[in-house]
Amino acid sequence: AKKKVENIKGFYIHALVYVIVNSVILLLIYSAYDNKSGFINLGTFSTAIGWGIGLGLHAFGVFGRDLFFGADWEEKKMKQFLKEEETNSHKWE
Repeated sequence: AKKKVENIKGFYIHALVYVIVNSVILLLIYSAYDNKSGFINLGTFSTAIGWGIGLGLHAFGVFGRDLFFGADWEEKKMKQFLKEEETNSHKWE
């Protein structure tokens, strides 16, 4: 359990550093352009794209299949919908 928490914490730190560093890089590059329309090109965003792929792989390594829906996502959603249906059916009585 401790290792899993450390892995999740490591991922969040990685994501935070990604956002901060890429924001600074993009701001520096943007400020260097005299013609701002030249700012938008693949080279400008290559670091963010490459690192983003790495961050995605890190997320998959930490969260695995549960990355988007979680292990018990289906069960939680069914309970939520059943509770909503029960609440709505009582309103009409």
